[in-house]
Amino acid sequence: MKMNTLMLHAVGAALLSVTLAASADPLIAAHRGGTGDGPENTIPTLQNSLKHGADILWMTVQVSSDGVPVLYRPADVSALTDAKGLVNTLSAAQLTALNAGYAYSVSDAAGNKSYPYRQHPVMIPTLRDALRAVPASTPIMIDMKQLPAEALVAAVAKVIDEENAWQRVRFYSTDANVLALMAAQPKAQVFESRDATRDRLARIALNGGACEAAPAAGTWSGIELERKVTVVEKFTLGEGVSEVVAHWWTPDAMKCFKRNPGTKVMVFGVDSPAAYRAAQQLGVDVVMTDSPMKMKGMRESAK
Repeated sequence: MKMNTLMLHAVGAALLSVTLAASADPLIAAHRGGTGDGPENTIPTLQNSLKHGADILWMTVQVSSDGVPVLYRPADVSALTDAKGLVNTLSAAQLTALNAGYAYSVSDAAGNKSYPYRQHPVMIPTLRDALRAVPASTPIMIDMKQLPAEALVAAVAKVIDEENAWQRVRFYSTDANVLALMAAQPKAQVFESRDATRDRLARIALNGGACEAAPAAGTWSGIELERKVTVVEKFTLGEGVSEVVAHWWTPDAMKCFKRNPGTKVMVFGVDSPAAYRAAQQLGVDVVMTDSPMKMKGMRESAK
């Protein structure tokens, strides 16, 4: 049985590589498991996303007060449940008893909201339960959201090791220290840091498209397809501040990021047909979307 499990995890990693190589269209990653289609980071939503065309599941992970990784994004449970308290101050037993769908609403044609999961609760899952609830061949991206980094990385690595899941999981964090600590794990696969990706894109733009430092072979890079940023210009008598939308993924940028073999680009915030077409035309490998249900139709209509 253990050998079969190990083989399935190896198949999961191989499947992702083969699918990326064979597909002319971006793969679909379900953001927070598919937060636009159901309560985020819950097992029913993860499973539903797979049924509706998601190729990859993106899970957000924090650690309970007793060191158990759980799927939950906000720092305080009051954001999504009817309880209060920071995630890292509550035990796993307390967290997994909470209804993660309490605040999830749907609107009818007239704009009236209802809260279907208040009568039909969906609980906060542990990372271990989430891994076991989806096929072992499913690639998973884990976004690590909590500090201190040492406790988070140690707890997550322990579960991944015990579940023999290293080959099907890749790790992301907006905190470079979290990524660096996870990268020190011998079997861990990580994205390059957000800062490195952003700085590389900025240099390409400032250098007129010239590629001075392409990512190393095998690097995964992930950042928004486009993003609102604040530009500050320093003048003799003060400074000017402008809000602009950065369209930093250009053909030149993509060519630079794909210069070396095995590099992959994943873009976030793809939730419209126009955004999907832009990613497709650029040759992006993976798009992250809130709604795999809607994205499935966009991908089909783009063919």
